[in-house]
Amino acid sequence: MSKRPVSIVVAAAIAVAALAVGCGEKSENVEAEPEPFDLALDWFPNPDHAGIFTALERGYFDEAGLAVEPRTPSDPSAPIRQVAAGRADLAISYEPEVVLARNEGLPVVAVAALAAEPLTSLVSLPSETPIRDPEDLRGATVATAGIPYQRAYLEAILEGAGMQPDAAERVDVGLNLMPALLGGRADAVLGMFWNIEGVDLTERGRRPIIFPVDELGIPPYDELVLVAASDRVTEDREAIRLFIAALERGTREAADDPAAAADAVLAANPDLDPALTRAQVRATLPALTSDGEGRPYGYMRPAQWEAFAGFFADEGLVEQRFVASDLLTNELLPGEIPE
Repeated sequence: MSKRPVSIVVAAAIAVAALAVGCGEKSENVEAEPEPFDLALDWFPNPDHAGIFTALERGYFDEAGLAVEPRTPSDPSAPIRQVAAGRADLAISYEPEVVLARNEGLPVVAVAALAAEPLTSLVSLPSETPIRDPEDLRGATVATAGIPYQRAYLEAILEGAGMQPDAAERVDVGLNLMPALLGGRADAVLGMFWNIEGVDLTERGRRPIIFPVDELGIPPYDELVLVAASDRVTEDREAIRLFIAALERGTREAADDPAAAADAVLAANPDLDPALTRAQVRATLPALTSDGEGRPYGYMRPAQWEAFAGFFADEGLVEQRFVASDLLTNELLPGEIPE
């Protein structure tokens, strides 16, 4: 990872307005070779990354002067640490991971929301005793991936329904949430994404019962976020802003043409099932686009972040109560930031 020459950054900055509005014209001002820019993905290429791979395929990052190289981690918790250590320019991570990283003292900050709503869900299948309400969890077996904050989610859901935290039996199954549910090892699973595994179950004809966690009393949060090292936000602001502007353009065009967006994801990961991926992309794209409230692409609600971080403090997951400025900045988003 290298610092960008000032001349390249200045030249690329001229293109940001065109990128932000998506005019479709290549800027004649960006003549230098794009500079290397490492993006640590949160997992293998999948429909959550539809905007990224659309922008890559159509050359929008190159037009911004950035030669973006996505890298797949072996562990979803690794990208945020790679950014903190200076081994990646940006990482895709999750709001909960940002709060936990800051609690550990890692110098990172979220710079944009990619999915500005929870995707994590409680999922069950129709049965003699379906889980159609939190009270139905009494006596049920619930599988999680073993992530500590998923345990906190489950306990908070149970307590919110007037039950003790041990009213349901929790089993940790790692990444085997789907087999646990389909194999009958669990009555419900907590940790599936409604737009990925939820769509998969629907396509299989299993008629899943899905509750995003914010519908069960967990404070709303931004599931997927872009994370940068704190010093990069200060020292290399324009490169990050250009990346987000190019990503906005790619995401908007993905939303306009879901079939082409699915093709871009499939080209990045040929191991994916084409029909399933197309269905997942169609379901995911609304969660990746603007909230329609006049805020710029990628906007993060400071009060919402503080409330979510407060929930983590209340659950004993972090040792302090963070203010929004500890966790995020909206200053690098394309467009005007509302007061």
